[in-house]
Amino acid sequence: MCGIVAAVAQRDVAPLLIAGLKALEYRGYDSAGIAVLDHGDVHRVRAKGKVREMESLYLANPFPGGTGIAHTRWATHGVPNEANAHPHTAGNVALVHNGIIENYASLRAELQAGGHVFTSETDTEVMAALISERVESGMSLREAVTATVRGLEGAYAIAVVSSKEPGHVVGARHGAPLLVGVGIGEHFLGSDAQALIQVTNKIIYLEEHDVVEITRDHVQIYGRDGKPVERAVHESELSTDAVERGEYRHYMQKEIFEQPRAVADTLEARIGPNGVLPNIFGVGGDELLAKVKGLHIIACGTSYHAGLVAKYWIEEYARLPVNVEVASEYRYREAVVPEGTLFVAISQSGETADTLAAMRESRRRGYLGTLAICNVPESSVVREADLKLMTRAGPEIGVASTKAFTTQLAALGLLTLQLAHQRGLDGERHADLASQLQRMPSMIEKALELEPQIIELAEHLIHRQHALFLGRGVQYPVAMEGALKLKEISYIHAEAYAAGELKHGPLALVDEDMPVIAVAPNGPLLDKLKSNLQEVRARGGELLVFADGEASMDGNASRGAILRMDGGGEFIAPAVFTVPMQLLAYHVAVLRGTDVDQPRNLAKSVTVE
Repeated sequence: MCGIVAAVAQRDVAPLLIAGLKALEYRGYDSAGIAVLDHGDVHRVRAKGKVREMESLYLANPFPGGTGIAHTRWATHGVPNEANAHPHTAGNVALVHNGIIENYASLRAELQAGGHVFTSETDTEVMAALISERVESGMSLREAVTATVRGLEGAYAIAVVSSKEPGHVVGARHGAPLLVGVGIGEHFLGSDAQALIQVTNKIIYLEEHDVVEITRDHVQIYGRDGKPVERAVHESELSTDAVERGEYRHYMQKEIFEQPRAVADTLEARIGPNGVLPNIFGVGGDELLAKVKGLHIIACGTSYHAGLVAKYWIEEYARLPVNVEVASEYRYREAVVPEGTLFVAISQSGETADTLAAMRESRRRGYLGTLAICNVPESSVVREADLKLMTRAGPEIGVASTKAFTTQLAALGLLTLQLAHQRGLDGERHADLASQLQRMPSMIEKALELEPQIIELAEHLIHRQHALFLGRGVQYPVAMEGALKLKEISYIHAEAYAAGELKHGPLALVDEDMPVIAVAPNGPLLDKLKSNLQEVRARGGELLVFADGEASMDGNASRGAILRMDGGGEFIAPAVFTVPMQLLAYHVAVLRGTDVDQPRNLAKSVTVE
């Protein structure tokens, strides 16, 4: 994921561009650059590393200009270095890009056959070359961009300038975000509002296949057919401090309701109709994953539960063996590492001490490589991993993790699809899984509509001291996560069990004072689960059942309640069923009057062993 900022103004834009990049640095940090037009010349500075590295070079030799583009990069095509950093230039054109162009190799070969010499390994430089050729042939910059993007396959958001048209920036988007910031005598483009909020709160959100041309005094947007269109101007409520609670009572509640957007952002520009897009795991990622013969997933807490879900997914769909382990345990034993094993570290902060130490320990154990799934681009875990996949959850202030978990599941879903596809999963099955993953945000949004019913369910638990959570198959880790959420913030002792284990001990605890919360989606194990629930019912236990659709529960909640919901499909049901578990824990805690966002004895990022 990369960050784009562009500006046309009466003032020098370089300082505005650099400030915008700093706000976008979570989107990529391995290199950065700006290009500014001044009297027909393109001034450019790029640097490997973070924005501050590039800023130091600029400040050592600043240049004026009222038209410019800027970029902070997360490498996909080409290693992180100055040559591969954006903006890329060709002839009179400079361009920045977010996304992946799937047909860049064939386009590059055609250009090379025509004599074009490339200076980078990126797909982005191909676009710059194509646009430059068209401008040289007599097209306007906007016409050249429009003609070029029509031949692209993949995902892109771009901002382009030409020395032949100072005072103009042209942008286009498909599958990656780009928006317009509307000012007075100046206009802007950006990857998100956070990059522009310092200069304007008036935002236009571009739609798929839009092309936009901005000048100091004018914004014109063109639709898919090339004809001018109108897009609404919105007043952004985002402040420079992106971690306000807003209308919500607690950060946790806010973050629960941010999950559809966070999951959509995690999937954005990474999956299409045919599955996972190329190189989303970083340079050389697809090639390394093709060599994987097994996985060791290492994590802590909520991230560990996400890893357990992934074990079910990867073993079923990719037919690869997966071992999931708590990082603090892994560090202190001599794990057997079969040939071709990928080490996967999952962490919200990327600074969890045990997870980081486990990754460092993995270096001496002979793994094929390391993959970090994380929410913080500049974190230690990410910097030290061979491959990375960012979860794009945004700031998570509540100590009890919510959107971090569902975005981790989205990321692990992408990993599962990639591994399964490389290992010959049936095409129809693969397409179905990809379709389910793409609708995960909308299904989570539907689950959030159950909040009023869940508030009523919370009344069943507020005076209890203990609770059991049950699940079978891939829903067992969901039950574990539900129990963790309840104990974290309500201080009710809660434990999760695979439902088939009830008769092997936990059933002794069940009586009229022990509520049992069950996760019951449709699937091959539903009848087995219903038999387990009958064991609870026969002993007077109170059942709270989260059931999928119209599945018959055979009177299992004659004492208790059944909440009906749509799991969205077997693949994504773990993420969807997690949402009511989160809401239940939240509302029980509210009713009990605990400190929801800062529960006792806990901290957000565990940076000590």
